[in-house]
Parts: sequence; C-alpha cells; structure tokens
Amino acid sequence: MTYGDILLRTAASFVALLILTRLLGKNQVGHLTFFNYVTGITFGSTTAEIIVNQQITLLQGISSLVLWTLMTILVALIGLQSVKAREILDGQPTILIKQGKILEKALAKQRLNIDDLSMLLRNKDVFSPETVEFAILEPDGQLSVLLKEELQAATKKDMKATVSTVHRIPLELIVDGKIVEKNMKKMDVSVNWLNQQLKKNGVHSLEEVFYAELQLDGTLYIDKYKDSVL
Repeated sequence: MTYGDILLRTAASFVALLILTRLLGKNQVGHLTFFNYVTGITFGSTTAEIIVNQQITLLQGISSLVLWTLMTILVALIGLQSVKAREILDGQPTILIKQGKILEKALAKQRLNIDDLSMLLRNKDVFSPETVEFAILEPDGQLSVLLKEELQAATKKDMKATVSTVHRIPLELIVDGKIVEKNMKKMDVSVNWLNQQLKKNGVHSLEEVFYAELQLDGTLYIDKYKDSVL
C-alpha cells in the first residue's frame, strides 16, 4: 500500500465517520447506554482497520460502517416504539441503596462488590451509605445519588428567598477578538452598546478581548488576552 493510498483511506474514513456519527445523534456521543459505548469502540476499531489493513478495500470498510450505523439506528427506533424492547436493549436503572440500606441482592445482580459501590459513591462526593436516601445505577453505569433530606443543601424555596425567572442563558459576544453577530442579534444589542461597555472596562479595541460574555444580569464579562496578574 502506497503512501497516497494511506492518505486516501484516512481522509475517506474521516469523512465517513464524521457523517455517520452525526446520523447516530447525541446519545451515541454521550454514551447513554453500554450499547452506545460498545458502538463507539467498534466504530473506532473498524476505522483503524480500514486505514491500515490492505485486505479490506475502502468500499468494503465504508460499507461495513454504514451497515453498522443503520443497524444501530434501527435498534434505537425499535426502542422508541416499544417500552419492552427498550428495557431489553438498554436495560433498566437498578436501586442499590434505599434509605441508607445497601441492597445486597441488587448489588450481586449487577456483579458489583462493596468496594465498587464505595468508589461510585466517592465519585459523587458521598463517603457513607448511611447518608444516602437512594442510590441508583443507571444503564450507562453511572450512579445517581439522592442524599437524605436533612443532608440536602437548602434551596431558595426552602429559605423563602425571592426568585427571579431566568429567560435566557449567558451568551458569548466576542470570541478571539471577533464579534459573534448571531448572538448580538439574538440578545438585541448593538455594536455601539458593546463598545461602550468595553470602554467602561478599560478596553479600547476588540483585538484586546479574548472572550466577552453577556451575563444574566445584563453585565458584560470580559477576559482580555493580556490580563494583569497580581
């Protein structure tokens, strides 16, 4: 296989992988289930084989990726149409701790030991099962933890504090010294207003700004290329 062949295979595999992963959607990228995780690994190993294995033609390799993609999409569609199929294909969440008590049978069913459970809890900044109201093992292997009510952080509602409704999220207005026009229009702010805000913060040119973001309270967060460090 010549150097040119390798470059061609690499470029073609890259484009195919980019298109096919977009078709699979964000649940594949996020590895929402163990099946998504395995699919991702399979895509990577198959692509590597396409690039370096001379016994596999480029057409054969791309066809294999396309077929795997179609089968993955089919499985996802079946899961959308049938709750029973979704339970079989994706699995169900499993309660491992209930009201501070470890459910040993559930733990054994998931082939986890107490050390595994302790590690998963520590990853959630929890160091004792006694403090847990519920701990649920999700289909993707992550542990969701609900602390006992008396150990949960107080909310504004608990403290009867005034709560304002959030109608937007902070948006970037300048990135790498350039104005993000679409966000300016979305937030209905003008270039003049932006320049005024920059001047108030001692900035006289867009080229000085690495990043600027419009905050929820209407103020502008600015990060310059050359920040003074005390």
